[in-house]
Amino acid sequence: MSGAGEDWLSDGLGDVAGADFGLWVSGVDYIAGWREARESADQLNRAFLGAGFELSELRAVASTNGEGRGVVRVAGWPGAVNRLAGLLEALADGDGGAL
Repeated sequence: MSGAGEDWLSDGLGDVAGADFGLWVSGVDYIAGWREARESADQLNRAFLGAGFELSELRAVASTNGEGRGVVRVAGWPGAVNRLAGLLEALADGDGGAL
């Protein structure tokens, strides 16, 4: 992964684990879920980079829920999230994402 250097997971956004981050339950395979989520988060981060975002302003983060299922969260600064929303709205409107 590239973008904001080797520290791309901690650049600018601080703690992106969220309030759900907590204790692990014995016997739940969190690693398998996290690996699946990590692959998806990496793919989404590459798409963010390709669309001109910096990973210090917007990124996908792999996590798991309490049952060990993979979860991908998007964390970002409000301005970057607004730009992403604009791109998605433009795609939904059918104009190909032009802003």
